Formats: sequence, structure tokens, C-alpha cells
Amino acid sequence: MTTFGAKQSRGYDQRASRLLGGLYRRIAADVDAIAQSGACVLDVGTGPGELLAQLGSRRPDLRLHGVDLSPHMIDLADAKLSGGAVELSVGDVAALPYPDDSFDLVVSSLSMHEWPEVDRAIAELARVSRPGGAVAIYDFRFLRSAAALSALRRSFEAATVRREAVRPRRQPIGLYTRLTARAA
Repeated sequence: MTTFGAKQSRGYDQRASRLLGGLYRRIAADVDAIAQSGACVLDVGTGPGELLAQLGSRRPDLRLHGVDLSPHMIDLADAKLSGGAVELSVGDVAALPYPDDSFDLVVSSLSMHEWPEVDRAIAELARVSRPGGAVAIYDFRFLRSAAALSALRRSFEAATVRREAVRPRRQPIGLYTRLTARAA
């Protein structure tokens, strides 16, 4: 998985805010529709915290957590979310720093293509998901989704695993895929 230095992290934050705002708004709307009141939500690969900022403004009732491999990204997210009730951690998706059954919803946006071991990462998402919890992974539609679907079927209830094209408003084609699953 790629880690960013301080300068790269700031550049990514500027580009992500400008170019990916529609996708983050779409993901936040999806989370808003499925998260129960007071749900505990983990954003894996949170980067500069753009999704967490969207969720915090839409749903102040959610208990939000973000994890990223890069300490510089966590610093940016911390600055962006200052004053918010968000817990941020440095950690690897293949060894998440949380106990078993910690989250009602685990979401990841545009980080799966960086995961060196998709099977191991998805097993970790399953480990930290509460029974009946959901996982939603958003990434570019043409990358690694077949391997991820297989891993999701092994780690979650196979009948609940779905793959859907995602097209944020004002985008002519669906550039992204959403992979979802429910924990047993």
C-alpha cells in the first residue's frame, strides 16, 4: 500500500476535494441511507478525511472512525475534522487496529486498488464488522473487483455480496464500482 509524505498528502487533499467531491457526496448519501441512528462507522483509507467531513455534517449521530496507512494523511484529516467527534488512527487495512466486532458499517473509498493483499484486507474488514454489519467498498470499476468479490464471498454471507456501478451526478459514465456485503 502506498504511503504519502506531507507534501504529497497536501496535494492529494487539494485534488481529492476538487475532483472527487461528487463521489464523496454520493458515498455519504449511501451511508446516510443505510446507517442506523448512532451507528459506529469506519472509513478505511480515509486519506485527508473528506468522506468523514461529509458524514459528520450530514449525520452528527454517527460515531465516526478513520484509519489510514499514512500518518501525514491522518494529520490532514485531523486538521480538517478539528472539533468533530471523529477518532483517527494510523493503521494498515491488513492489520486493523480495532477489536473484533467493532463497527456497524465499514466503508472504503478509492483505496482497494492500493491493497497488496485483497484477501487479507477483506478478512480484516469482516473481523471488525459486527454481526449483521455492512461493508461498502468503492473503487474504480476496472480494478481488482473480481478478486475482491471472491474474497467478500469467502469472508461474508455470500448471498449478500453485490457489485454495482456507481455514477455520481454530472458524470456521464459510471467510473466506480460499489462492492457491498453483510456480516453473518
